[in-house]
Amino acid sequence: MFLLTLPSSVGLAVLGKSIIGSIYEGGKFEVYDTQQTALALSCYAVGLTGYAALKVLNPAFYALGSARVPMMVSLASIVVNFAVASTMVHVAGLGHAGLALSTSAVALFGFVVLFSILRKRIGGIHGRELAAHLGKISVASGAMAGVIAVSSYGMSTWLGASKLAHLADLAVSIPLGLLVYYGACRALGIAELDGVIKAFVRPVWRRLKRKA
Repeated sequence: MFLLTLPSSVGLAVLGKSIIGSIYEGGKFEVYDTQQTALALSCYAVGLTGYAALKVLNPAFYALGSARVPMMVSLASIVVNFAVASTMVHVAGLGHAGLALSTSAVALFGFVVLFSILRKRIGGIHGRELAAHLGKISVASGAMAGVIAVSSYGMSTWLGASKLAHLADLAVSIPLGLLVYYGACRALGIAELDGVIKAFVRPVWRRLKRKA
C-alpha cells in the first residue's frame, strides 16, 4: 500500500498544476483557478497514504470482532477535523487549502491511532520492518519528486502554461517519474515491487491469453 500511495501523493503534489490545467483549464476556469485547485489537490494528497491505510486497518478490527474501535476513532476524528480546520482557516489563514489539510490530518490521525491499537492487540505487526520499507519508499519517492519537479519546470519554461503545455508536461514527466521510481526501488532492494508488478501484469496477461 505504501509502495503505491506514497509516490502517488508526491506525483499529485508536484504535477498538480498540469493535472488540473490539462483537465479543467479553459473558458471561465482560468490560470488562477488552476493554481488554487492544484494547491487544494496537493493538500489532499498529503493524506492519501493515511486514507489508504485505513482501508486496510478497519477490516482488520472487524475480523477481530472489535468493530467499536474504528467507530470510536471515527468519532474522535470529528474533533480532530474541527480543531485542525479551525486552526488552519482562522489562525493560519490558509482558506480552502486549510480545509484540505484538515481532511488529510484526519486520515493520518486515524491511521496512526488504529495502527497503534492493532499493534498492541496482536502483539506487534513487524513495525521495524514496515518502518524500514517506508524509509526506502520515501527515499525513492523523493528521488522521483526531484526529477519530475525539474522536468515539469523545464516543460513549463519551454512551452508556457497552455493546456497543450500541461498535457505535454504530463506525457513527459509521468513516464520519467515512473522510470526513476522503479529504478530507485530496485536499487534500494524493495522486494514488494515484484508483487505489485505481478498484480498488474497477471490480469493483462490472462486477457491476452484468452484472446489468443
